[in-house]
Amino acid sequence: MTHPGEQFYPEGVRWDAPIARGTLPELLAKAVSDFGDRGALEFRDRPISFNALAGLVDQAAAAFLRAGFGKGASIALFLGNSPDHPINFFGALKAGARVVHLSPLDGEIALSHKLSDSGARILVTSNLSALLPMALKFLEKGLLDRLIVCEDDHWGQVGTPQTALPDSPAVITHRAFVDGAVAPAVWPAISPDDIALLQYTGGTTGLPKGAMLTHGNLTSAVSIIEIWSRATRTRSEGGDRVICVLPLFHIYALTVVLLTALRIGSLVSLHQRFDLEAVMRDIEHKRATYFPGVPTMWIAIANLPDLDKRDLSSLTSVGSGGAPLPVEVARILERRVGMKLKSGWGMTETCSPGTSHPKEGPDKPGSIGIALPGIEMDVVSLEDPTRVLGVNEVGEIRVKGPNVTKGYWNRPEETAQSFVGDRFLTGDIGYVDADGFYFLVDRKKDMIISGGFNVYPQMIEQAIYTHPAVQEVIVIGIPDAYRGEAAKAFIKLRDGFAPFPVEDLREFLTGKLGKHELPAAVEFVDELPRTPVGKLSRHELRQQQSSTSHSKH
Repeated sequence: MTHPGEQFYPEGVRWDAPIARGTLPELLAKAVSDFGDRGALEFRDRPISFNALAGLVDQAAAAFLRAGFGKGASIALFLGNSPDHPINFFGALKAGARVVHLSPLDGEIALSHKLSDSGARILVTSNLSALLPMALKFLEKGLLDRLIVCEDDHWGQVGTPQTALPDSPAVITHRAFVDGAVAPAVWPAISPDDIALLQYTGGTTGLPKGAMLTHGNLTSAVSIIEIWSRATRTRSEGGDRVICVLPLFHIYALTVVLLTALRIGSLVSLHQRFDLEAVMRDIEHKRATYFPGVPTMWIAIANLPDLDKRDLSSLTSVGSGGAPLPVEVARILERRVGMKLKSGWGMTETCSPGTSHPKEGPDKPGSIGIALPGIEMDVVSLEDPTRVLGVNEVGEIRVKGPNVTKGYWNRPEETAQSFVGDRFLTGDIGYVDADGFYFLVDRKKDMIISGGFNVYPQMIEQAIYTHPAVQEVIVIGIPDAYRGEAAKAFIKLRDGFAPFPVEDLREFLTGKLGKHELPAAVEFVDELPRTPVGKLSRHELRQQQSSTSHSKH
């Protein structure tokens, strides 16, 4: 009996293939012994070999241990895409600590919560002006004991704005922090069941909650991706070259790009931001073989005026994730470059892998694909999550697998509510067809996915409430041609205040919220809809909006 969808798996790939489960330091050690002097990372045109990376990781790990941040400690990383991320990520794990990812896109409210909730008293950041000032705020607020600052120009000059370090005993450069640190006689023992990463995702209360991802979860996720992609990988001596523009603090890039590439000996070409021409240079001149992006990046490529003259022939694999891909964009790319671009589905709680499209499978526009090896999925009734629904019946998607989180940090109630037995309730509403292909129709928790990032209406509402003119507000997602979705605020003003343009609102919210969370539109209303018990009703507002937009069409 094959697993649903398995009949479309690439040749030689089986749903019940053995999935490797271990620890992340073991994963790196094996890669170093397999690939040694081959390039592991490339940044600003400079390669770093597997051997060199291992040396830098050991140095960071020894320094964390010397400073007292080993087993049981949480170490926060507030970094962009530079070698500083993998060095300190693996360094913290080898010291026996758990990593807490902080997103540079977040505002101060969410970041302060993540720091205090995770218990991290040490933060590794960079002297980039986009990062250091915020990190210094956490120090001032008493949320940290130590701040370790990596120097960006250590990796070569690019003229990115940098901020000088204050004279404080709590602040130290990364260079000084690791200087003279000696590896212990024996490294701390780590088990696959130990938590490797607290990866924050939106909470139903509006405050983010930390998904506890173990070493076993993350190594299983890498194994699942590796098994699935065996069929499409090139067999060249030098290995593949993967473009990493997606942020490493996001689970998709961490697992699908960095960890998987290290495991199979690919070179990761790190980009600090999405620069269209730099990415095209990687493809056309450096012959990159794999480019996973989010829809906004593919839209930019699809809109290149000379796209049909560009040479994308080195790409053997492309991917789109993080948000639904507009069907029209996929069509343009297929027509002009002959590549089928399909989006899969996964989430923070599954360490990213969930579903994907087989290269040769049936074409099902709008589908998120079939369950990957080792992952079991089904659809259950919204009223009774123990009742499994049949083909094409809409309900909540459940998932089970070695890559699924064991729950939320310090949130036993939310953890209990998220599982039915050993199956995780995803909060995504959809259905599965007779071929085992899944389709999403809605998200249970009001989340807006903007340019691949999760945006939580409640966080935006909390920030808007600090505006003196606002009496009540509801934020919902509206379609956005570029980002897929964007936030729109519906505001009831206090007496005596006049409506104002969305630009003024965005300016007021800048710094309180991340850029990706700023509302794209605002509408002033006399009344906002409420539930029978008098609570503001986002659901009702959404219904009203969709019926008005339907009546306009």
